[in-house]
Amino acid sequence: MNTNTKKFNYVDYLWNEEKAASLKDDQVALFLYRSNILGADLRITNYGGGNTSCKTIEKDPLTNEEVEVMWVKGSGGDIGTLTRAGIAGLYTGRLRDLKNVYGGLEDEDRMVGLFNHCIYDLDSKAPSIDTPLHGLLPFAHIDHLHPDALIAVAAAEDSEKVTKEIWGDTMGWVPWQRPGFDLGLQLEKCLADNPGIRGIVLGSHGLFTWGDTSYECYMNSLEVIETASEYIENKIKEKGSVFGGQKIQSLVKEERLEKAAQLMPLLRGLCSSEKSMIGHFSDSDVVLEYINSNDLERLAPMGTSCPDHFLRTKIQPLVLTLGTNEDISNTDAILKKLEPAFEQYRQEYADYYNTCKKDNSPAMRDPNPVIIIYPGVGMFSFAKNKQTTRVASEFYINAINVMRGAEAITSYTSLPRQEAFDIEYWLLEEAKLSRMPKEQPLSRKVAFVTGAGGGIGKAIADKLAAEGANVVLTDINEDSLKEAHATYKRDVSTYAICDVTSTESIASAYKKACIEFGGVDIVVHSAGLAISKALEDTTDKDWNILQSILVKGQFDLAKQSAAIMRKQGLGGNYIAIASKNGLVAGPNNVAYGTAKAAQQHMVRLLAAELAKDKIRVNTVNPDGVIVGSKIWEGAWAEGRAKANGITVEELPAFYAKRNLLNEIITPDDIANGVFTLVGILDKSTGNIINVDGGMANAFVR
Repeated sequence: MNTNTKKFNYVDYLWNEEKAASLKDDQVALFLYRSNILGADLRITNYGGGNTSCKTIEKDPLTNEEVEVMWVKGSGGDIGTLTRAGIAGLYTGRLRDLKNVYGGLEDEDRMVGLFNHCIYDLDSKAPSIDTPLHGLLPFAHIDHLHPDALIAVAAAEDSEKVTKEIWGDTMGWVPWQRPGFDLGLQLEKCLADNPGIRGIVLGSHGLFTWGDTSYECYMNSLEVIETASEYIENKIKEKGSVFGGQKIQSLVKEERLEKAAQLMPLLRGLCSSEKSMIGHFSDSDVVLEYINSNDLERLAPMGTSCPDHFLRTKIQPLVLTLGTNEDISNTDAILKKLEPAFEQYRQEYADYYNTCKKDNSPAMRDPNPVIIIYPGVGMFSFAKNKQTTRVASEFYINAINVMRGAEAITSYTSLPRQEAFDIEYWLLEEAKLSRMPKEQPLSRKVAFVTGAGGGIGKAIADKLAAEGANVVLTDINEDSLKEAHATYKRDVSTYAICDVTSTESIASAYKKACIEFGGVDIVVHSAGLAISKALEDTTDKDWNILQSILVKGQFDLAKQSAAIMRKQGLGGNYIAIASKNGLVAGPNNVAYGTAKAAQQHMVRLLAAELAKDKIRVNTVNPDGVIVGSKIWEGAWAEGRAKANGITVEELPAFYAKRNLLNEIITPDDIANGVFTLVGILDKSTGNIINVDGGMANAFVR
């Protein structure tokens, strides 16, 4: 149970006494628990931002003597999800001894390598650049956080004076300095000059707080953040408005989403001039208040202040000059307005790079914007994958909160461009980027799969996701979709109910794909229905439903996806899941076989027409996929068993024996066929891949 009686208006008090008690006196476990609950609130610190630590007494394995060890978040970690595997354990004494060899600001990068000589725990994560900031302070538990309210104080004009006004002599303040060993020395000096303080504000950066226990550190952090938040809100009440008041009116929610869905593929294409990007959209109240304000034009070019913010959002956003009444459906006219804005942004970024670069600076990175603002509509972000672009959006929302608070206090100040560049193009940051895992074959791709609630469609979605794609699961059964969606980690998938017999339903599903990920690169039509009847038993209803789902559905899916892919200008893939029955004549199969043959020939026609847009269209032909396939449930299995003079139970073995390889074909085999076409055979179009174990009568040639 929670026994704390203090009430917080801004931050959530999440400490659970029973949970903490279950950790007993394990100080490292308590430090991890504190880290996780602090990281659960994005206003306190965003994904990957900030770091936390604790110090314990351990037995030195070499001397058998008791030594102080500091446990601290390792490089690249996230306190919200931090585990024992993500921390570094260092001899505190050895870390402090590095003061004896530190050669000044020019020596900062070398010092990071020396942290490894201080390792106590051989299973440690690589120590981060902030390690000495914790090690040179004497406290048992320390939080370094990036709360919006505190960065607002840190980024406000006259920040030191404001800090004194809010906390009096109980808080220290140090001016902006790039993280590193010297900043640790500045914190140590600040504490020595101001004994008894409860924390330190880092100019334009963040907050350090501490405590003798994990709980005391946690409470200290919350109380300091809450005090800053209350101060800011009182200032806003005094002013009566934020960001200079509202300049334009937002569109209603439905209109915002419609505009965003239409615009997303165009923006994605423009942002992908060097490498393909994945999109994210936000129209939260926080975003709209800022982007619709009178001060947007002044504040947006200033850029962000906290290093964690602009490392993920670039130094500043691109603000579109489109009006809310713009006809986004007129692609050519919109592109004529957007292309010059993107060109100007890229040129300004190149100028920023060339003005600030040094002899040893890494090569200029992608000059396209990460954050794009459309007043009255919302905020778009684009990055290499969904997690990165979502986190970039969240970080810019943090930056909005910072600007809101700083403007209320005095006025907002951002980092000088050279300081920002030195962080963005820091050689240590470049080294971190070089250690990132190699991208998967389908990274930066968005796959739209019909019939993905189970069976072959779900297996295809699983395979594409495993190879790095974002997947949009569609089906007519929402319960199946929810169940399928729940099998993926965050930022991998979304789902949409899609009846492929309805043009409007398909459009709605594609709209969801554009809003969630920015567009579509791969479309797999796996939704299907099988009816096995003799000619005299086949009804008009049987014929029409098969034509509607398999043929007209494929037509509508292809037509609408081609429009999106053309907007993006990134090419694309369309895969039809057809059947051996489209090539081979068999009994009791006139409606199904005809529909499958129509699918196959439509693929050839589409391949010929869409090649100029680098959209490849191919077919995967399964046969005998009985185990795990939805169409083999019920009447179809019974019909095929009857047609072949066997029982339903004998079908898997029967179909395996009749192919040349004598293999049972599974949904995973079909998924591998799809991946081959979209991930390997990148110069193949108009083709059929048979995944049937080898059926001689289905050989295409």
